[in-house]
Amino acid sequence: MNKNELIAAVSEKAELSKQDASSAVDAVFETLQATMAKGDDIRLVGFGTFSVSHRAASKGRNPSTGAEVDIPARNVPKFAAGKGLKDAVNNK
Repeated sequence: MNKNELIAAVSEKAELSKQDASSAVDAVFETLQATMAKGDDIRLVGFGTFSVSHRAASKGRNPSTGAEVDIPARNVPKFAAGKGLKDAVNNK
């Protein structure tokens, strides 16, 4: 499912116009992104947890040349599925 298909599904499920559903989906994504950019977690009971994890600097190798490469430290987004989502995916 891509973003347009998600908007169409939300529009149908919530009985909203596609423009209103698009605004709602965009607002959710912007809120998730802004919250995680601050380093905060988002816990949606039954769905899952979005969190930010710090990855330390490390050394890597260029596979084609074998040269050592410095990989800088960075923050990475993570998602851990909740029990409700896991059960839904496994049809329980």
